[in-house]
Amino acid sequence: MKIGIVFGGKSYEHEISIVSAIAMKDVLKEELIYIFCDQNRDFYHIPNNTMKSKLFSTGEYKKCDALTLKKGNFTKKAMFGDKNLEVDVILNITHGGDGEDGLFASMFEFYNLPYIGPRKGACSVSFNKFLTKGYSHSVDVKTIQYKYYTKNDSINVVQYPVIIKPVTLGSSIGVSIVKTPEELEYSLDVAFEFDDAIIIEPFINGIKEYNLAGTKINGEFTFSIIEEPQKAEFLDFDKKYLDFARTSTALKADISEELQVKIKESFKKIYNTQFDGALIRCDFFVQDNEVYLNEINPIPGSMANYLFEDFNNTLTSLAKALPKTKDIKITYDYVNKIQASKGK
Repeated sequence: MKIGIVFGGKSYEHEISIVSAIAMKDVLKEELIYIFCDQNRDFYHIPNNTMKSKLFSTGEYKKCDALTLKKGNFTKKAMFGDKNLEVDVILNITHGGDGEDGLFASMFEFYNLPYIGPRKGACSVSFNKFLTKGYSHSVDVKTIQYKYYTKNDSINVVQYPVIIKPVTLGSSIGVSIVKTPEELEYSLDVAFEFDDAIIIEPFINGIKEYNLAGTKINGEFTFSIIEEPQKAEFLDFDKKYLDFARTSTALKADISEELQVKIKESFKKIYNTQFDGALIRCDFFVQDNEVYLNEINPIPGSMANYLFEDFNNTLTSLAKALPKTKDIKITYDYVNKIQASKGK
């Protein structure tokens, strides 16, 4: 199978996407075709033997073949016209904006490219933490209490500590733990530098966190192991950045069978049909044996390969079972009836 890996994008998480894309070389056995989107949203075909981070930081990637997206395929200039870039499926591994906000999903669907990744509706739900909370409640999965604010709102925190999160950022970018009123203004400035809206949640020290990745293939769920991430107060940007390069298998959480079932049932409710065609990771909190959704990672770092016993088989099986786009036939029956009734 030829997998076209689309990465980069115009996003705060652009560099993280590069790290994830490079990690795929170590975990996928299929033929990989790398498709890089730079900050100008120009696409380039990156040969596998040049896939190193320095290629992008130095701008050397611009010497690679430029790509154009057309119906059904990416193409590049050849001696006699355009040549198709032969891929069987696209793997969207663009974190943050472009990849997770629905821009690429819309583009792939418009140009009829089969792709692994969240569809437009799923992007809308998972990219915005405020909408994620509402979606989670609608499918009967609990979340930690929160407050939503925009830049012009008056913000009053009654009880500390709290955690401040930009609404549409991932990888812990702009996130702060605020322990005193004196720290609040600075943390708000940092968060609003990245986003126009934030959510504020109580920071519960020592709360248990568990990560579970999975997908649905031919109507059946395929799960990874459940991991309890090892961390200090919270997983900051630097720790997550290193995590995106992970290719070794994680350790399974030492939890009861009952809790495993609860976490998997919560995952199923979140995935629903909304995330069909995607491999996602959900991060859960557990307190007093109750499961709460922390966040949905619709394009997890390194595709959460380190949580799966056989990641290659999971991904290729998903590639063969992607949701079909409904074919809408345009017949102009209605217009013709109007014309006929008017005698025109």
